[in-house]
Amino acid sequence: MGGKRVSTRQIGGMRFAPGQTLNDRYEILETLGQGGMGEAYKARDRTTGQTVVVKIPYASMIGDPSTYSRYQRELDIGKRLDHPGIQRFLADGRLDDSVAPYLVFEFIDGQNFREFLASRAPLDLDLAVDLAVQLADVLQYVHEHDVVHRDLKPENLLITPDGKLELVDFGIALLRGARRLTFSRLSSEVGTPDYMAPEQVQGERGDARTDVYALGIILYEMLTGEVPFQGDSPLAVMSQRVTTPAPLVGSVRRDVPPGLEAVVFRALRREPHERYPSMAALRHALQHLDEVEIPRYDTLDPRRRGIPQRFVSALIIVAVFLGLIVVGIAAELAHRAQVGGH
Repeated sequence: MGGKRVSTRQIGGMRFAPGQTLNDRYEILETLGQGGMGEAYKARDRTTGQTVVVKIPYASMIGDPSTYSRYQRELDIGKRLDHPGIQRFLADGRLDDSVAPYLVFEFIDGQNFREFLASRAPLDLDLAVDLAVQLADVLQYVHEHDVVHRDLKPENLLITPDGKLELVDFGIALLRGARRLTFSRLSSEVGTPDYMAPEQVQGERGDARTDVYALGIILYEMLTGEVPFQGDSPLAVMSQRVTTPAPLVGSVRRDVPPGLEAVVFRALRREPHERYPSMAALRHALQHLDEVEIPRYDTLDPRRRGIPQRFVSALIIVAVFLGLIVVGIAAELAHRAQVGGH
């Protein structure tokens, strides 16, 4: 009946196998994945028969006060959010008589959005806009409840068979009024480099406009199949976003309409006050692209136009080569004129 019971002595490895049962209730079906703080398991609630997701921290982090605070914060956030586009919180508890906490969420039958993008991007323009509008709608609700996600990325999204996005994992979300947390694994727990806003890179807590920036990155990736900033290391990527303007999406994909390019451009501005002030404003722009004001882009900076550096270098070489040809021709003509004069 229900498989092997997990005892507190088994917590050290934090590796639970299918067939084991947590607290005589949640029967482990499979491991869903690992994150910076713990593991997620697909399980069956033996009381209700419902398929659920159980999140459990790594054993090495159970005694870390910041880990407990993060789980408590995710618990508080889970209890206050109820939206069809957000993974629903169900229960919490502790493993047997131990101090190890766990959180239980609904299981969503969907594909990880990272996998979806890997197989489908670049997406059709209408599909990309529709998904961005869905996400903006969810995040508007989140922000209205005094929560900022701060770790938006394809890995934290699921897409259902009928094309609906579901937001999951509020592990590093910011709850307004909550004290600031510090972590022993700070470098990996303040966000994901490819989607971090410049203010996060600079150590600031961020606000709703931080999520606007991350959504802009995701929309850019949906449209092009790549992120705007790339480098050999996370530090290189983070350095770029605080010193370099984001390339225009139209420099990578030519069929993007001017209004949509302008929306992505504004969402990815380095200074928060230059972005959309809210998800409602971003959503409105996406739904009314014909009304979007097209800015005057700085064509003097090739990085602003998104021209890859190798192309810039090639253009410089060509320009120098042509210049030498012109100089050579001019010299030859001058020489002939001089000879003719004699």
